[in-house]
Amino acid sequence: MPSLSRVFPPFISKVLENDYLYAVNIKKVREMSEFPPCPPCGSTDVYTDGSMLICPICGHEWTAEESESSADKTARDSNGAALEDGDAVTVIKDLKVKGSSMVIKRGTKVKSIRLTDNPEEVDCKIEGSSIVLKTCFLRK
Repeated sequence: MPSLSRVFPPFISKVLENDYLYAVNIKKVREMSEFPPCPPCGSTDVYTDGSMLICPICGHEWTAEESESSADKTARDSNGAALEDGDAVTVIKDLKVKGSSMVIKRGTKVKSIRLTDNPEEVDCKIEGSSIVLKTCFLRK
Protein backbone atom coordinates (compact mmCIF):
# COMPACT_ATOMS: atom_id res chain seq x y z
CA MET A 1 0.00 0.00 0.00
CA PRO A 2 1.45 3.42 -0.95
CA SER A 3 1.94 6.00 1.77
CA LEU A 4 -0.84 8.60 2.07
CA SER A 5 1.61 11.48 1.55
CA ARG A 6 2.31 10.19 -1.95
CA VAL A 7 -1.39 9.83 -2.81
CA PHE A 8 -2.59 13.19 -1.47
CA PRO A 9 -1.00 16.61 -2.14
CA PRO A 10 0.40 18.33 0.98
CA PHE A 11 -2.47 20.86 1.24
CA ILE A 12 -5.04 18.10 1.66
CA SER A 13 -5.63 16.83 5.18
CA LYS A 14 -6.59 13.23 5.80
CA VAL A 15 -9.39 12.44 8.23
CA LEU A 16 -10.10 8.89 9.36
CA GLU A 17 -13.62 8.30 10.68
CA ASN A 18 -15.25 4.90 11.13
CA ASP A 19 -12.58 3.21 8.99
CA TYR A 20 -13.33 5.55 6.05
CA LEU A 21 -10.75 7.94 4.73
CA TYR A 22 -12.01 11.41 3.89
CA ALA A 23 -9.86 13.98 2.15
CA VAL A 24 -10.49 17.54 3.30
CA ASN A 25 -9.17 20.36 1.18
CA ILE A 26 -7.58 22.67 3.76
CA LYS A 27 -6.51 25.15 1.05
CA LYS A 28 -10.16 25.70 0.06
CA VAL A 29 -11.18 26.29 3.70
CA ARG A 30 -8.47 28.93 4.07
CA GLU A 31 -9.68 30.67 0.91
CA MET A 32 -13.28 30.67 2.20
CA SER A 33 -12.30 32.45 5.41
CA GLU A 34 -10.72 35.29 3.39
CA PHE A 35 -14.12 36.34 2.00
CA PRO A 36 -16.19 39.00 3.81
CA PRO A 37 -18.96 37.71 6.09
CA CYS A 38 -22.54 37.42 4.83
CA PRO A 39 -24.33 40.81 5.28
CA PRO A 40 -27.71 39.45 6.52
CA CYS A 41 -26.59 36.61 8.83
CA GLY A 42 -22.90 37.36 9.46
CA SER A 43 -21.77 33.83 8.62
CA THR A 44 -18.14 33.43 7.57
CA ASP A 45 -18.88 30.22 5.61
CA VAL A 46 -18.94 32.02 2.26
CA TYR A 47 -17.92 30.70 -1.15
CA THR A 48 -17.76 32.08 -4.69
CA ASP A 49 -19.60 31.16 -7.85
CA GLY A 50 -17.98 33.18 -10.61
CA SER A 51 -18.18 36.82 -9.50
CA MET A 52 -20.92 36.20 -6.91
CA LEU A 53 -20.35 35.50 -3.21
CA ILE A 54 -22.83 32.98 -1.77
CA CYS A 55 -23.76 32.16 1.83
CA PRO A 56 -24.77 28.49 2.24
CA ILE A 57 -26.46 29.24 5.58
CA CYS A 58 -29.11 31.77 4.45
CA GLY A 59 -28.72 31.54 0.65
CA HIS A 60 -27.92 35.24 0.22
CA GLU A 61 -25.97 36.13 -2.95
CA TRP A 62 -24.01 39.34 -3.46
CA THR A 63 -21.04 40.74 -5.37
CA ALA A 64 -17.70 41.82 -3.93
CA GLU A 65 -18.52 45.45 -4.81
CA GLU A 66 -21.70 45.28 -2.72
CA SER A 67 -19.79 43.96 0.29
CA GLU A 68 -17.28 46.82 0.01
CA SER A 69 -20.05 49.42 -0.11
CA SER A 70 -21.97 47.76 2.74
CA ALA A 71 -18.86 48.09 4.94
CA ASP A 72 -19.54 51.84 5.03
CA LYS A 73 -21.73 52.27 8.13
CA THR A 74 -22.55 55.96 7.77
CA ALA A 75 -26.18 56.97 7.54
CA ARG A 76 -27.06 58.49 4.16
CA ASP A 77 -30.22 60.21 2.93
CA SER A 78 -32.07 59.44 -0.32
CA ASN A 79 -29.58 61.55 -2.31
CA GLY A 80 -26.51 59.92 -0.75
CA ALA A 81 -25.54 62.82 1.53
CA ALA A 82 -24.06 61.77 4.87
CA LEU A 83 -26.33 62.37 7.88
CA GLU A 84 -25.07 63.37 11.34
CA ASP A 85 -26.66 63.85 14.76
CA GLY A 86 -28.56 67.12 14.94
CA ASP A 87 -29.11 67.52 11.19
CA ALA A 88 -32.37 68.92 9.84
CA VAL A 89 -34.01 66.83 7.11
CA THR A 90 -37.14 66.89 4.95
CA VAL A 91 -39.52 63.98 4.33
CA ILE A 92 -39.77 63.25 0.59
CA LYS A 93 -42.90 61.06 0.62
CA ASP A 94 -46.18 60.81 2.54
CA LEU A 95 -45.65 58.21 5.26
CA LYS A 96 -48.35 56.39 7.22
CA VAL A 97 -47.32 55.72 10.82
CA LYS A 98 -47.95 52.12 11.84
CA GLY A 99 -50.32 51.68 14.77
CA SER A 100 -51.66 55.21 14.43
CA SER A 101 -53.92 57.28 12.21
CA MET A 102 -51.11 59.82 11.87
CA VAL A 103 -49.67 60.59 8.41
CA ILE A 104 -46.36 62.39 7.94
CA LYS A 105 -46.84 64.63 4.92
CA ARG A 106 -44.31 65.14 2.15
CA GLY A 107 -42.19 68.23 2.81
CA THR A 108 -42.37 67.95 6.61
CA LYS A 109 -39.18 69.36 8.11
CA VAL A 110 -37.61 67.32 10.89
CA LYS A 111 -35.09 69.08 13.12
CA SER A 112 -32.31 67.52 15.20
CA ILE A 113 -32.35 63.90 14.13
CA ARG A 114 -30.48 61.25 16.17
CA LEU A 115 -28.61 58.40 14.47
CA THR A 116 -29.33 54.84 15.60
CA ASP A 117 -27.19 51.68 15.52
CA ASN A 118 -28.78 50.85 12.15
CA PRO A 119 -27.43 53.24 9.46
CA GLU A 120 -30.73 52.94 7.55
CA GLU A 121 -32.79 54.46 10.39
CA VAL A 122 -32.85 57.75 12.31
CA ASP A 123 -34.72 58.67 15.47
CA CYS A 124 -36.62 61.98 15.56
CA LYS A 125 -39.60 63.82 17.03
CA ILE A 126 -42.53 64.80 14.84
CA GLU A 127 -45.55 66.55 16.37
CA GLY A 128 -44.40 65.55 19.86
CA SER A 129 -44.11 61.84 19.01
CA SER A 130 -40.76 60.05 18.95
CA ILE A 131 -40.56 58.18 15.62
CA VAL A 132 -37.93 56.13 13.83
CA LEU A 133 -37.73 56.93 10.10
CA LYS A 134 -35.96 55.16 7.26
CA THR A 135 -33.23 57.30 5.73
CA CYS A 136 -34.43 56.45 2.20
CA PHE A 137 -37.45 58.73 2.81
CA LEU A 138 -35.36 61.71 3.97
CA ARG A 139 -33.48 64.50 2.21
CA LYS A 140 -30.92 66.77 3.86
